[in-house]
Amino acid sequence: MTFPTWPTRTRDERGAVLPSPVVLLSIVAVALAAIAFVATRGDQPVERDISATKAAATPTAKATDEPADAGADAGTDPAAPPTGQEKPAPPPVVRGEHAVVVFNNTAIRGLAGRVSEKVKAAGWKVAAADNWYGTVPATTVYFPKGKKAPAQLLALDLGIARVLPADTDSDMSDTNLTVILTGELD
Repeated sequence: MTFPTWPTRTRDERGAVLPSPVVLLSIVAVALAAIAFVATRGDQPVERDISATKAAATPTAKATDEPADAGADAGTDPAAPPTGQEKPAPPPVVRGEHAVVVFNNTAIRGLAGRVSEKVKAAGWKVAAADNWYGTVPATTVYFPKGKKAPAQLLALDLGIARVLPADTDSDMSDTNLTVILTGELD
């Protein structure tokens, strides 16, 4: 039995080797990912890190050296606050008057329920506890319009550093404080 012989190549004959389609697709995918990364860099919204402090959460009245009727002698309206004085301090926050919604944005089972118990123990009302489906960079207290001081006090009670205005276009409440958890609280 004889086997067919293949023509032999001489040293000067060279062929081109094309990579497989999988390698070509991988190269194209990496190139597109790099372009997308460069094109979308810096488009994230700028967020402020608001560290809640007890002084910011519980305002106190400041004493002044000026007598109460000094504005009347100057010919101004006695009902208007005298110039140079700060606005009157807002009323203190009463925890039981504000409801809180707690969302779990982790894979930790029961985290929203456990934090809800901490919220109740601190004197707040819990309106609901559920899972959050979205991306939040860090545990945050979100507040609707006019509830910044209660949000700062709640953040102080729970040890949360981020306090931001609520995004009412999402599932955040426009009447209650919203806590979104991205991990266990310390």
